[in-house]
Amino acid sequence: MDRLRNKIRDIPDFPKPGIIFKDITPLVKDPATLRLSVHQLLHPFLGRDITAVAGMEARGFIFGSLVAWELGIPFIPLRKPGKLPYDVQSVSYDLEYGSAELEVHIDAVDSNDKVLLIDDLLATGGTAKASCELIEKLGAEVVACAFVVELDFLAGREKLAGYEVHSLLHY
Repeated sequence: MDRLRNKIRDIPDFPKPGIIFKDITPLVKDPATLRLSVHQLLHPFLGRDITAVAGMEARGFIFGSLVAWELGIPFIPLRKPGKLPYDVQSVSYDLEYGSAELEVHIDAVDSNDKVLLIDDLLATGGTAKASCELIEKLGAEVVACAFVVELDFLAGREKLAGYEVHSLLHY
């Protein structure tokens, strides 16, 4: 995991003073570490009954689509409002300073689907929890959530109690 950790860049005071942003751009720029991260994300789920991978806009698209491609299963984009052209299901959730919303096409998954949720980062857990709720609103089961980076000090894993959580790097 040191190879991955060495490709995560700290950006102080982004997006606001006092925050140290974990920038994955150097990781995705390097094909070898990107491939390693994708393989490490999917490894615990090989041989499991997973029928789709969902990823949250925007960086979850990077890792989620690659994991889905490697597993040979569909990728489900969870998007910000107004970005999907077909009928959608939505969920609103609270952020530290405000609220947000995610949408998914109503036919993206069904009650037979078992979904692996992927994102680049688990912080407070609000987006991940809302994503699980959105998938479940359509009747599918969330098998697990997987992240490249987990900020342990923000306790996002607690919001995901009841879900299997797999993270590659812990800060």
